[in-house]
Amino acid sequence: MARQTLRARATREGQQKSPRRPGPIRIAVLHGPNLNLLGVREPEIYGSLTLAQIEAELVRRAEERGAELRSAHSNVEGELIALVQMARNWADAIVINAASYTHTSIGIRDAIEAAQLPTVEVHMSNIHAREPFRHISMIASVCIGQISGFGANSYYLGLDAALAHVEASRRSHGEAGKRQRKRG
Repeated sequence: MARQTLRARATREGQQKSPRRPGPIRIAVLHGPNLNLLGVREPEIYGSLTLAQIEAELVRRAEERGAELRSAHSNVEGELIALVQMARNWADAIVINAASYTHTSIGIRDAIEAAQLPTVEVHMSNIHAREPFRHISMIASVCIGQISGFGANSYYLGLDAALAHVEASRRSHGEAGKRQRKRG
């Protein structure tokens, strides 16, 4: 099954990041506070799709590209930090909607930085067109990019960006290895 929760695997995997083996690209998708209310909470801002519907579409798109996707949601800051830390054990990249913690959490920012995984920040609404306190992202500086304002498509674009980044990285590392072998 392509979609698995991070917590379910975490207890079986060690805390040290192991080198990634060749194989399918693995993406962790993390959802922050109140995203479990998608579909009912402010549909004029966030749309009518539920989190389960968005996740099902993410899994479909990942499978279509031969990738593995695991997702998790938490309303608790410390749990999101733990999920980022767990992702480093197996994922190639993270797509995160830290929701309101985007604007306040140095802990999530530091966890992303420590995980050393390419991370794409996503938001369904355009955070720069909303209240001034939402204009600040504590995590943007440690992410490879930010996508906001496209509703559920922000997630899909974030997945595409994460996959493209990992694919490009694998190609460039593969080419570098080939060049080194030719020289020797």
